[in-house]
Amino acid sequence: MPRYKLTLEYDGSAFVGWQRQTNGLSVQQAIEEAAQRYCGTLPVAHAAGRTDSGVHALGQVAHIDLERGDPAEKVRDAINAHLRPLPVAVRQAERVDDDFHARFSALERSYVYRILCRRAHPVLEHGKVWWVARPLNAEAMHEAGQILVGNHDFTSFRATECQSRSPVKTLDLLTVTHTPVPEGSLIEIFVRARSFLHHQVRNMVGTLSLVGTGKWTGRDVRKALLARSRSSAGPTAPACGLYFLEVRYPTVEAPSSCIQA
Repeated sequence: MPRYKLTLEYDGSAFVGWQRQTNGLSVQQAIEEAAQRYCGTLPVAHAAGRTDSGVHALGQVAHIDLERGDPAEKVRDAINAHLRPLPVAVRQAERVDDDFHARFSALERSYVYRILCRRAHPVLEHGKVWWVARPLNAEAMHEAGQILVGNHDFTSFRATECQSRSPVKTLDLLTVTHTPVPEGSLIEIFVRARSFLHHQVRNMVGTLSLVGTGKWTGRDVRKALLARSRSSAGPTAPACGLYFLEVRYPTVEAPSSCIQA
């Protein structure tokens, strides 16, 4: 059956997460059922990463095998037609070789975490940012964040229910930027790695927020990292500020057409 790579955008607040669950609608279920209405059979959608409930995506990647080999642009448009009015869309569809796997072929994954710092609560971006009613020192957060870059045992930053075999991961990039907005500022934390532990990004952000408020210093972050204990690090940042940004794969020639919305 032809295999298609789908680049997805979605509002995670409407779903129980990526993976199919019994307690509500997941992104995976929405994609699979839309594809079923299009081609008549229920495919299995495999994602580059499983996002939690409330986590958004700008460039999540999944692949599905369909029984009909339509052009990529038709697949994209047909699935999108059956997804409406759910807040998820196929931004791009590509026909790929059978050995492509959205998860196992990935070389690196990127996320961005957004924090809105201002006294007034967000209205238009409600559920899209972590609202912090006081200023945060983005420069101090960036400096402390460099302690986490590299190959480390991230036990202090993994969820207790994390199923990864090893807590050792290599964080390739962590940058913290600061953008002035009316009556406040928008802080964005960009991270990149081949893979992440469950809640690793949100736990790192929660820890760095303590640095932003002045409660912690870089020394405290290093101490938490070396402790290899979840209780030694900071809180878990809310899901609403996290976005699956993009996935990088080996460069290969696509076997057929590709079109982007």
